[in-house]
Amino acid sequence: MESDRELIELANKGDSDAFEALYWRYRDWVYRLAWRFTGNRADALDVLQETFIYLLGKFPEFDLTASMTTFLYPVVRHISITIRNKTSQFASEEKVLEESGAPKSEENNHNRSELAAVLIVLPDEQREVLLMRFVDDMSLQEIAAALDIPLGTVKSRLHNALHTLRSDRRTRDYFLE
Repeated sequence: MESDRELIELANKGDSDAFEALYWRYRDWVYRLAWRFTGNRADALDVLQETFIYLLGKFPEFDLTASMTTFLYPVVRHISITIRNKTSQFASEEKVLEESGAPKSEENNHNRSELAAVLIVLPDEQREVLLMRFVDDMSLQEIAAALDIPLGTVKSRLHNALHTLRSDRRTRDYFLE
C-alpha cells in the first residue's frame, strides 16, 4: 500500500488512480467531519464533494507538508461552515456522538445524552479541539496545524474542556477509571 506522499507524487504526474486511492482513503473521514459541522447527510455529502474538488484543483503542483488529515481539516471546516451558513442548520451534539462511531446500546444511551448535554455547553473552540483529539484521533501538533493556532492554545483549550467534563456530575464517571 502506497503512502499518501507516494500517491500525491503519482497524482502530480497525472495518475488518476492515485487520486482515486486518496479519495477512498479519506472519504469516510471527510464525511464524518463534515457531518459534525453541518448536522445533516445532504450537506455533508456536498462538503465531501467540494473538498475533493478543491483537492483535485491542487494538482499537479500539490506539495503535502503535513499529514493529509491536517491538510484536509481546515478545508472541510471552511466548506462546511459556508454550507451550514447557507442552509442555517446546526448539528446537535447528540447526533455528533452517534456519528462518532461509539458503540450503541440501551445502557449507553443515557450516558451519551448526558455527555452530549455537557458537550453542547462547552465553548465552540474547546469542543472542536476535544472532538479533533478524541473522535478524529489527531495529535496536538496536527490540531494546531489544522486550526493554525499555537500548540499552547490547543493544550489550554483541551485542558479546559476536560476540566469542565471532569467537574460536571453527568460526565464525572467517564474519568474515574
